[in-house]
Amino acid sequence: MPTIDLSAYGIRVPNVLRNPAPALLYDLALKRNEGEIVDSGALASRSGAKTGRSPKDKRVVDAEPSNKDVWWGDVNVKLSDRQFLVNRQRAIDFLNTRDQLYCVDGFAGWDPKYRIKVRIVCLNAYHALFMHNMLIRPTRADLAHFGTPDYVIFNAGLFPANVQSLEMTSPTSVSLSFERGEFVILGTQYAGEMKKGVFTIMNYLMPRKGVLSMHCSANEGKNGDVSLFFGLSGTGKTTLSADPRRALIGDDEHCWSDDGIFNIEGGCYAKCINLSRENEPEIYDAIRFGSVLENVVYDQHSRVVDFANQSITENTRCSYPVEYIPNAKIPCVGKHPKNVIFLTCDAYGVLPPVSKLTPEQAMYHFISGYTAKVAGTEMGVKDPEATFSACFGAAFMVWHPTKYAELLADKIARHGSHAWLVNTGWTGGGFGIGKRMSIKHTRAILDAIHEGSLVRAQCSVDPVFGLHVPHTCHHVPGEILDPKNTWADKAAYDQKAKHLAALFVKNFGKYADRASEKIRSAGPRV
Repeated sequence: MPTIDLSAYGIRVPNVLRNPAPALLYDLALKRNEGEIVDSGALASRSGAKTGRSPKDKRVVDAEPSNKDVWWGDVNVKLSDRQFLVNRQRAIDFLNTRDQLYCVDGFAGWDPKYRIKVRIVCLNAYHALFMHNMLIRPTRADLAHFGTPDYVIFNAGLFPANVQSLEMTSPTSVSLSFERGEFVILGTQYAGEMKKGVFTIMNYLMPRKGVLSMHCSANEGKNGDVSLFFGLSGTGKTTLSADPRRALIGDDEHCWSDDGIFNIEGGCYAKCINLSRENEPEIYDAIRFGSVLENVVYDQHSRVVDFANQSITENTRCSYPVEYIPNAKIPCVGKHPKNVIFLTCDAYGVLPPVSKLTPEQAMYHFISGYTAKVAGTEMGVKDPEATFSACFGAAFMVWHPTKYAELLADKIARHGSHAWLVNTGWTGGGFGIGKRMSIKHTRAILDAIHEGSLVRAQCSVDPVFGLHVPHTCHHVPGEILDPKNTWADKAAYDQKAKHLAALFVKNFGKYADRASEKIRSAGPRV
């Protein structure tokens, strides 16, 4: 069984398994009560008290030269190098109390020109299997010549941070030092922290090389045409990119270089709440031996998973290798995107189901990163809550959002990509009055985008949002293309549209000083 000496990091545990096979990780996870096997063959584990990421506990070391590049604020909170070393030592000391550890070496980035070497040091077999899935898996030859990793993640999440330390505000700490090439996790066992830690690292490194890092999914048509799908949780990013007629390049994290696009990851991390084979067959069937289910509920006797059960969390997840999707493209690379699609779930019901964006509008909506969450409670239906997340992934951005937006605009202009805003939210009224956009119609819209008919369609300009709205789309009823037509109360539509437009303008005020006049004028007209 391959082992590795980690004494260079101060880790003195003699039994450190390096890149163990999934079957062995299953065996060890079961022996150490870290999980159970469910009926599909997947390993089901729980992450303890934390069932999601802890963005308020994320810290970035304030050190030269990276501190001149970092977008400091609520997303990237400063941490002194001294406190980082305190956290690091706390993690190392705890790891040294274990009788066995795991080391997973792999790559981030399918393009060898830009990929980085990542090392995971952790104490749970299920965490090792999770990152075996999510990193690009090295060959035996790759491992033999792996050498010194570019970044190391020390996952001691079972042990808390010291809340008495001046810079610690909770027992959870997720801290990153670009200068040291290290990432330390304390006080959370949620596996997604490791995955998003790698993404944050790539979000810093890639723009320095003129490469755009993106929180998006990607797929490819039979003629090699690539589409990108940006969108926050609940907008359909994973579902809509998993199209049986198109090859999946990746479901969550990509880069766009001068050579085209490439996936950052070696696996997928799909939300499982209300998952069914009928609606998402590719994802459903990817949950098998080698996959890791996190925080799902299942019957103890039959081991059948109840994907509708939210009693642990709504954020149930599954990690699996990308090749578990039958039409995955390996290697996960593609040409320059023909279409860039921004997905939004507009629960106010005022945005068109599809609109074509000018280059300036593409930058505006990319920086805005809008969707709306439904705020339903036992006390009754409340108004939707607008959510803005810069670049559709502010929690993972390191540079100022305009850095990523400028890279996107430059690449769209140079490669002639078309930008679209697709609303997968409500029509005929907002939440509680209208209904959710038909997924059949949304897929028909995407088909029209991919086949090129929608780019040639005659359009009208929305008077409030300035969006170019097609008059016709094959297999989509013409009356739903103009959202105002679907509302019985036109005055209510006008009021709600102005309300949402004002929210856009207020949010964009945070970035206006770094945006050009053309971009500022591409927003809604209030």
